[in-house]
Amino acid sequence: MAYSRSGREVAGLPREAFRPSAVFLGIVALFVVSGWMTWREFGNTRIDVFLFVASGWVISLCLHEYSHALLAFGGGDRAVAERGYLTLNPLKYTHPVLSIVLPLLFLVLGGIGLPGGAVWVDHAAVRSRVWDSLISFAGPATNLLCTFVLLVPFWVGVDTAAHETFWAGIAFLALLQLMASVLNFLPIPGIDGGNVFYPWLSPQWKRGFGHMAPFGMLILFGLLFSPRINAVFFDLVDTVGGVVGLPSYLASEGLRLFRFWSF
Repeated sequence: MAYSRSGREVAGLPREAFRPSAVFLGIVALFVVSGWMTWREFGNTRIDVFLFVASGWVISLCLHEYSHALLAFGGGDRAVAERGYLTLNPLKYTHPVLSIVLPLLFLVLGGIGLPGGAVWVDHAAVRSRVWDSLISFAGPATNLLCTFVLLVPFWVGVDTAAHETFWAGIAFLALLQLMASVLNFLPIPGIDGGNVFYPWLSPQWKRGFGHMAPFGMLILFGLLFSPRINAVFFDLVDTVGGVVGLPSYLASEGLRLFRFWSF
């Protein structure tokens, strides 16, 4: 990115288009404060864990959408900056309900890391099919990266018995990231995993894909509500979690603490 002589623009756009928004910084502040409260077991620990996990989940959703926008900007769609997508402000998304509210609702009701998704990209401005695929790939890759970052303490053998409530929250948050990664990589039209392949389809297949894409989230909901497929999904997540070193007992405890309204 090239700065103008005035130092007030980046690539011909105001620098404000690239600065983290006050909304996002507020969410980060909540994550840090609630994390400290969870660590110290300050007050009601279940409320602490709820705030800690919920704010961490929203941060990851913002990073997911930011990665889409950043790759789109690099691939040629400069309008994503004008739309505010590079400020990490969830209120700027095309569909804040799909990107933030719905994933939070699924988290609260079912403890499921549902992917969001609502940054509008001008694919006609993207310079190649490779870039187009990378834009879609960036979102779930970000969730996967978040999973690994959250798992690092467990890999290095942190003493989870000390501050167990905090580490339970971290483990549950890592589980949510893993769920979002798996769901996002599914090759469903309208979902990131399906969108990765879209640029390489024949015109006939693209037409069919385009007809199905608006219903991608509904298809995903239908799959999750099928008891048999739901069981297969959670078995897959458990298996992958075991492979990558996710402590399932801590993640389960994190879920229990998160759902402070149930006893």
